[in-house]
Amino acid sequence: MSDIKDFMTQEHRDCDEIFVQMEDAVASKSDETLLKFESFQDALTNHFKMEEMVLFPMFEQKTGMSKGPTQVMVMEHEQMRELLSKMQDAAESKENDKFFSLSETLMILMQQHNMKEEQMLYTMIQQHLGDDADHIISRMRSLVH
Repeated sequence: MSDIKDFMTQEHRDCDEIFVQMEDAVASKSDETLLKFESFQDALTNHFKMEEMVLFPMFEQKTGMSKGPTQVMVMEHEQMRELLSKMQDAAESKENDKFFSLSETLMILMQQHNMKEEQMLYTMIQQHLGDDADHIISRMRSLVH
């Protein structure tokens, strides 16, 4: 049987790894900067999609908590999407200082966000939805792969 918390935590680690690759490309002024940015943006937005379209609604339905922690996480997703949009503009216009200022803000927000999910929300989700973990993970994967 799969574990939702482990799966989603690994998703965070995968996004972190791609984030580092993106920052390295910008720092070295690589020709692959936009490609690396798009890879990170895709990974992060796909992660949000899995949570917002599958995981959070199933948790809310099971627990009746629709105005609780999932709502806070979605609001933070929106903040991160706004930062991604600004980072894309900075990357396209090769404004590296602006890009790194935005990426630093995003990194701090992601770290805080991921900690809340990994230490609290995913544990709650696993407790309530763990019996359906294989099905849930399969549905999340089908959205993005």
